Amino acid sequence: MNNQEIAKKVIDALGGRENVNSVAHCATRLRVMVKDEGKINKEVIENLEKVQGAFFNSGQYQIIFGTGTVNKMYDEVVALGLPTSSKDDMKAEAAKQGNWFQRAIRTFGDVFVPIIPVIVATGLFMGVRGLLTALGMTLPADVTTYTQILTDTAFIILPGLVVWSTFRVFGGNPAVGIVLGMMLVSDSLPNAWAVASGGEVTAMNFFGFIPVVGLQGSVLPAFIIGVVGAKFEKAVRKVVPDVIDLLVTPFVTLLVMSILGLFVIGPVFHVVENYILIATKAILSLPFGLGGFLIGGVHQLIVVSGVHHIFNLLEVQLLAADHANPFNAIITAAMTAQGAATVAVGVKTKNPKLKTLAFPAALSAFLGITEPAIFGVNLRFRKPFFLSLIAGAIGGGLASILGLAGTGNGITVIPGTMLYIGNGQLAQYLLMVAVSFVLGFALTYMFGYEDEKEVATEVETERLVQEETTGNIPATLQNETLVTPIVGDVVALADVNDPVFSSGAMGQGIAVKPSQGVVYAPADAEVSIAFPTGHAFGLKTTDGAEVLIHVGIDTVSMNGEGFEAKVAQGDKVKAGDVLGTFDSNKIAAAGLDDTTMVIVTNTADYASVAPVATGSVAKGDAVIEVKI
Repeated sequence: MNNQEIAKKVIDALGGRENVNSVAHCATRLRVMVKDEGKINKEVIENLEKVQGAFFNSGQYQIIFGTGTVNKMYDEVVALGLPTSSKDDMKAEAAKQGNWFQRAIRTFGDVFVPIIPVIVATGLFMGVRGLLTALGMTLPADVTTYTQILTDTAFIILPGLVVWSTFRVFGGNPAVGIVLGMMLVSDSLPNAWAVASGGEVTAMNFFGFIPVVGLQGSVLPAFIIGVVGAKFEKAVRKVVPDVIDLLVTPFVTLLVMSILGLFVIGPVFHVVENYILIATKAILSLPFGLGGFLIGGVHQLIVVSGVHHIFNLLEVQLLAADHANPFNAIITAAMTAQGAATVAVGVKTKNPKLKTLAFPAALSAFLGITEPAIFGVNLRFRKPFFLSLIAGAIGGGLASILGLAGTGNGITVIPGTMLYIGNGQLAQYLLMVAVSFVLGFALTYMFGYEDEKEVATEVETERLVQEETTGNIPATLQNETLVTPIVGDVVALADVNDPVFSSGAMGQGIAVKPSQGVVYAPADAEVSIAFPTGHAFGLKTTDGAEVLIHVGIDTVSMNGEGFEAKVAQGDKVKAGDVLGTFDSNKIAAAGLDDTTMVIVTNTADYASVAPVATGSVAKGDAVIEVKI
């Protein structure tokens, strides 16, 4: 099929023009905003010629065509009548997608995701301290005090972090938010944990009848205070003249919200939070591991629905209350089973394209991100996904029976082992992971996937026919070594915060966190693509490697601001020649990540594509070896 024919089939499979609100594209994907996701024939789209994968994310249906091809397909669908929009417009529209509950949970995620790294770090500190204790080491008193600082601080100031992040999400001044949050845990207030212990410390009685304590460890009250405070600050700012805004708005906001927080919102929602915590613990403590069985079975369904961020709130509450997180192990079981099902598909299929997609997606799952495995492989064939839910349920039930509870949240499966080293549960954790993997793999391999046809043979036959009929015989590929196009620090591709790149769907390679804003040619090559926005370049080297250099994540939305391309399509370049420049400060100011991906997009043509660099790389350093 030619591009126009593919474009027509894409539009039909999207539910027709009337089901499309707008379309845009980046360097690799066609991004489509649809009115009704249910009208999309996903199976047809995923099996279309030139489509490398498709998934629904953030209100967008994203169809992966790859570098160069996506430009042509975008032109074709627009020519056939699909409306266009900027990527910023699409993001704004995506934020409105879903029902009120989905939008609320997405907001929870926006608030709590930035806090997770410090909770993870605190959990790891707890693990190290527990490990030292388990080894029989007696720590000096001053060292013990230091370890308590490492493990307790994040939870002591947790309300401050929550109010800060909530102000940030709801458009308030984050500095006002964090000061307000710290007021709620001021040393001048009775410590909530000390009062709850029933000792000599008691609540303060304001006006003789309002009991007030600090909000140490509180999550939901801090969130509500942050929401109300941010909206109140914005309302005050609208009526205060600009000339006195700097003085009046923070003063009024802190005064009013500290009163509301301590005397109204805090006490009321602290009670609500306690009931939520009691209900959560009741489910987790169901006999015979039923709580873990239930949560492990539905967790990945919740991920598909996009409301899984609710677990962030529950996990942080458990950690603040008990410094133990039973959810972590149960969620790990579900994610392990999902990755194992993807491995089974990769092992069993004869389709080289599917193999190239499956194994990196599985690795991503084992590192804690299951979306590439879910949307790229398992849901596409349905049975692997649902069989992995069964395996995840059994693994989750086992986690509950074993009483597994991590010392933090936010990391699972392989990185998650760090949360069980110091609490004496590492062996049980590894057993649970092994059981979840074996079940997910075995069920999928035996019952979940069958190749429909000998795809590998057909692909080879198609290639030979094309060579005979067109005379377009590709040049023989050669082994070669690519040098870094970016000066900076090497990042594993699996760690990139974009499922298309991290899953390996576009091919293998590396990523670099830039320390300089210059893009160099990684080899002698011809420029096959030079985006006018300057954020991405496609090259074909003289030895046959097809290389994509993509500066930053979602930087197409900047429309070229901060970027300058120095080459054009068809230019011949030598290794080390300047392809373009960019300004990392402007990328950061746009709220985007400047991590740069270097991908060999024809990975499937090689026996191996292997990164050879770690740490920092300078101009001319080797970063990728390709071998036939």
